[in-house]
Amino acid sequence: MLIGEYKHNIDAKGRLIVPAKFREDLGNKFVITRGLDGCIFGYPISGWEIIQEKLKKLPLAKKEARVFTRFFYSAASEVELDKQGRINIPQTLIDYADLSKVCRVVGVSDRIEIWSADKWDNFADEVENNFEDIAEDMLDFGF
Repeated sequence: MLIGEYKHNIDAKGRLIVPAKFREDLGNKFVITRGLDGCIFGYPISGWEIIQEKLKKLPLAKKEARVFTRFFYSAASEVELDKQGRINIPQTLIDYADLSKVCRVVGVSDRIEIWSADKWDNFADEVENNFEDIAEDMLDFGF
């Protein structure tokens, strides 16, 4: 299970250390792509295969399904850990997530999320101020 929040720097070549606690669950190779809320999603290969199966079932006749699938896949990249436990993030994804210097790598159950420190801090501040209301709304989802 991927859980926790870690602070790491991205270097000028787009390399980012993947937290050691995530490496076993992610494997040596995994897939990263555009995520929601301006972050990058990272999936182990087995998780990516599940996502692919779900995306294949979306109705091609629905414009939103085509747009989402196109945008999600177009930035997807298989990455491999180097000997120092780093991945090389493509420039497209660096630009999408506004990554520069300090990043947050967050475990979210079956995936990781890579955030710019500023975006993550803004997100966390907003959620912290509304966490009780958000928790109450989770009742609608059976939580």
